[in-house]
Amino acid sequence: MNARFYRQLAVAAALLASSALSAETVRQWQFAPKGETLELALREVQSRAPAANEVAVRVHAVSLNRRDLMMVAGRYGRGGTQPNSVPLSDGAGEIIAVGSAVKRFKVGDRVAGIFFEGWLDGAPTTASLATARGGNDGGMLSELVVTDAEGLVSIPAHLTYEEAATLPCAGVTAWVGLFKRGRLEKGDFVLLEGTGGVSVFGLQLAAAAGAKPIITSSSDAKLKRARELGAFGTVNYRSNPDWQNEVRALTGGAGVDQVLEVGGQDTLPRALQALAFGGHVAIIGGLSGFASDVPVGTLMGLNATASGIYVGSRADFEALNAFLTEHKIKPIVDKVFELEDAPAAFAAMDSGDFFGKVVIRL
Repeated sequence: MNARFYRQLAVAAALLASSALSAETVRQWQFAPKGETLELALREVQSRAPAANEVAVRVHAVSLNRRDLMMVAGRYGRGGTQPNSVPLSDGAGEIIAVGSAVKRFKVGDRVAGIFFEGWLDGAPTTASLATARGGNDGGMLSELVVTDAEGLVSIPAHLTYEEAATLPCAGVTAWVGLFKRGRLEKGDFVLLEGTGGVSVFGLQLAAAAGAKPIITSSSDAKLKRARELGAFGTVNYRSNPDWQNEVRALTGGAGVDQVLEVGGQDTLPRALQALAFGGHVAIIGGLSGFASDVPVGTLMGLNATASGIYVGSRADFEALNAFLTEHKIKPIVDKVFELEDAPAAFAAMDSGDFFGKVVIRL
């Protein structure tokens, strides 16, 4: 049989899949209005076939980020949250139908959605930053997602869907903060705050690159797990309130070269006290509230740099995947919930009682 026959067969299969999709309903969680806030509601919605440049993805796993808690509480300012929209930016699955003009993927490919559907490479624009998934029609907490094929990447072959679902936000953020903006080098001391998704990814990436990660936590059990993943040093910030001094001591007094700053206004001043001359701070999150003032004088005195990090592009995601594949790194999935138990997954995320990532299996 010739190549033309196989092409015709593929087209016929895609058409059949498309017609089946248009007749199906799928389950998805939505942000339903509840007074001045929102609540999670599990609903059945009509599926649709992909348009020419789109693909249909059967989502197998999604993961949560701190941003998702802010959305359901109605406290996420950037772009807000649309009522009756789909939660979560991070998900991975299998392509089950492709549009007639799609060249990048085929049925059966394993993919993950990129955080910004419209940020493919280079510097972001106002338009591309307006395409973040979650809290809109692009959310991933749905059994089926129909999306532009350009807004997806292939996932590493050694990862499960649950592991791959942790990458789009936390994984890419840690990669950009350390390698693209921080220009991490072998032997660099890296400060990681807490044991959430970005920090644990930072630990794994830094250790694989030959750097010396130092991580903080209020839990000795979590710090033990961090050492097993390659942490050079650990500090319990509850038993060491002036933890920045302990961090600096672990560097022999020189200070850390890189910081993934996820804590916000309570941690940034201490992180800067632990920073080396010429160091870099990637400002990522605000668990304690976003710092309203960045101490410019301190940065200048250290000849240091600070970068605001808001995830990254498709090209950044692909660079992360190449690194994960080269070093056979597997993301840390701490808790897995089923689709019906999505509210429990949100509660687990809110509790802080996890190490790495919280995932929902669909």
